[in-house]
Amino acid sequence: MSYFGGKHAVITGAGSGIGRALALQLNAQGCSLWLSDINEDNLEQTRALLSRQSLPIDTQVVDVADRDSVHAWAQRIEENATHVDLLINNAGVALMATVEENRYEDLEWLMNINFWGVVHGTKAFLPLLRKSKQGHLVNISSVFGMIAVPTQSAYNAAKFAVRGYTEALRHEMADTNVHVMCVHPGGIKTNIVASARGVDDTERQQRNADFTDFAKTTADSAARQLLKACEKKKKRLMIGNDARYIALLTRLFPVNYAKFLPMGEVQ
Repeated sequence: MSYFGGKHAVITGAGSGIGRALALQLNAQGCSLWLSDINEDNLEQTRALLSRQSLPIDTQVVDVADRDSVHAWAQRIEENATHVDLLINNAGVALMATVEENRYEDLEWLMNINFWGVVHGTKAFLPLLRKSKQGHLVNISSVFGMIAVPTQSAYNAAKFAVRGYTEALRHEMADTNVHVMCVHPGGIKTNIVASARGVDDTERQQRNADFTDFAKTTADSAARQLLKACEKKKKRLMIGNDARYIALLTRLFPVNYAKFLPMGEVQ
């Protein structure tokens, strides 16, 4: 049996991208799934793609920015399962604008999903993870949680916050049954740029085309690396050669890393 066979997993943002890839791979391994997304159609598409429909699968439309909704979802799961073995706080959005251009409402929208969504998921499901023989709590940051990039101040702020929050939690959970991991994907072939706020349709299409050329890692590959890292209880995971290169640059040049990056392309 695979490592996740017979286990219970919760994934946010499961309607597309890495979240969908994780759901498909965990289902194939024999894992029971509780999946959420803000987009009901995308979520149901994910469910229809699962190869082992006989396994327990539950889908729920959840806005991770809504604390009460996330906690209600966790309570609903607790009524049907004694514990959770794996939580992946994956839901995220993008915003492209300079600090001067950023509207408060857009900044709050992104922070509420990308940071507070992680906090809500962590707080709601940590008690269920504590009841597992071996729990895994995975929060998705980004390489933009390692470096700062022009027009990405809001995204940087959220992903740096996720990194700090997760690393503090990892220290707190060091002597418990809960393994905590922070994941920093590089360029992943997903639709996050295509649905970003802060730019008009023409610029969004161009940036998405540029990002598609830049992104070298597929969502399937990212999901495989993440699950393998969970099995090995890694504390931090850099996904993609670009992410590993950036991590090295930040160690060697903590202030001047931008000189070695095509900053116009890393969006």
